[in-house]
Amino acid sequence: MPFADYADYVAELRTLFAELDRDADRFQTFDVRLELAAAGSLVVYETKRRKGQTDSLYYGRAAENGANRQLSQATAFTAIDRFLALGAFVALTGEGDHALDAQYPHCAVNFSYRKKGQPAARSMLMVFVGFNDAADAASYVASADAAALVTGRPYRTAKAYEWK
Repeated sequence: MPFADYADYVAELRTLFAELDRDADRFQTFDVRLELAAAGSLVVYETKRRKGQTDSLYYGRAAENGANRQLSQATAFTAIDRFLALGAFVALTGEGDHALDAQYPHCAVNFSYRKKGQPAARSMLMVFVGFNDAADAASYVASADAAALVTGRPYRTAKAYEWK
């Protein structure tokens, strides 16, 4: 079954995410929420700037007890950056019969921003599944519901879309 490889797209996203984390003052506005589910645990990195005010929330939920606990910005960033550094990615459509497989890390990315001096804002909403390499991705795709995977790029629906 064919699937769209998102390694290049995620590499660009990783660079943008690192820039936002290191120097948020380069951005006029942003609304970013990344939710990483890996090994039964959850890490959430959420930050928003509107009208010059920035609000942020970083938390995690361990698989063992299921209780949320606050994380430092650096800890949340490191966990998500590690995911974004994986070797291969597929994207989910939001359609079909797909249950998250705890064997593979998933990251929901809702990223909207406008850099200072840019005439327009950009936004994207995608869920990525990360793999060590293309062979792992192909193995995952072989057992997944075809309707649940993005097979062509650029991808745009009401539930998921690449940069617009």
